[in-house]
Amino acid sequence: MKKISVLIVDDSAVIRQTLSQLLSSEPGIEVLGTAADPYLAAAKIAEEIPDVITLDVEMPRMDGLTFLRKIMAQHPIAVVIISSLTEKGTETAIRALEYGAVEVIAKPRFSNTGELLDAFRDKLADTIKAAAQARVKRRNPVIQVTPKHSASVILKPTQGTSLIQTTEKVIAVGASTGGTEALKVFLEALPLDAPGIVIVQHMPEHFTRSFANRLNDLCRITVKEAQNGDTVIRGQALIAPGNRHLLLKRSGARYYVDLNDGLPVNRHRPSVDVLFRSVASYAGKNAIGIIMTGMGNDGAQGLLEMKNAGAYTIAQDERSCVVFGMPKEAIGLNAVDKVMSLEQIAPYIQRYS
Repeated sequence: MKKISVLIVDDSAVIRQTLSQLLSSEPGIEVLGTAADPYLAAAKIAEEIPDVITLDVEMPRMDGLTFLRKIMAQHPIAVVIISSLTEKGTETAIRALEYGAVEVIAKPRFSNTGELLDAFRDKLADTIKAAAQARVKRRNPVIQVTPKHSASVILKPTQGTSLIQTTEKVIAVGASTGGTEALKVFLEALPLDAPGIVIVQHMPEHFTRSFANRLNDLCRITVKEAQNGDTVIRGQALIAPGNRHLLLKRSGARYYVDLNDGLPVNRHRPSVDVLFRSVASYAGKNAIGIIMTGMGNDGAQGLLEMKNAGAYTIAQDERSCVVFGMPKEAIGLNAVDKVMSLEQIAPYIQRYS
């Protein structure tokens, strides 16, 4: 099989060398070259087009966002943003996703131990492979080996249906690669009185708050990064913080969220499987489960548990997915009641809920 070719663009020689070494050690991936700024990158792209570009945001001569906008307007290529996790940088990285980047991951720190670098290499390789599969669309310029645990390390499987009956609906959503745009489309279409929503989007720590704030500015419903103990209420979506599992719990008829620092599940924290299992346990047939675009199988087993507990389950269709990995796995487990395009999901659940 043809290897996935990668062009690394970063002004730091240390980062270029580190990323090159990590990616060169991965079967199926080859480093096409490196560039210290977008002008040098453009020259290399003119010679040979890579499958994936890793791109820093803050660089000399031309910043990463400007370069990204030019790429996506002229000749779209899958771009992965590798950024430092500063508050300023998170806002910029969220903007990069809006401009067409496939994914954002945190830049490794120089002090990382070998074990942490191995974990980063796994994450980087998975992200590059997902990006290579992504459907990248032309966009007009914008004016504005790690252990793979199951959800059982966080929450034991549900035994039957939820204990206390309630009529209040809960919508649980899981997404990964391509999910930032998918969630925007979905949440913007919801009315003010939409059922309470809990969301896991695979995203680095610190990025989820900026992401939630941006969605809150765009949507009629309230969107916020979840805090421990937040009540799930109509007209509000709670997004799991990066690096923390989000579980649905219930006290009487009140649903609330519990944040958990347990082991990564399916190499993710937060994990969709963990969220979906908790929803199966505490909401049962009063829940709707939605699995969206993303690489891998996180969420597939949890969605099956939701379906078995009486929930109604939906998968985003292949045509509208950036990567049809997670929905495909759920469909393969017979965990899905209905497959539909991204644009159809919000209107459909309004009728169903």
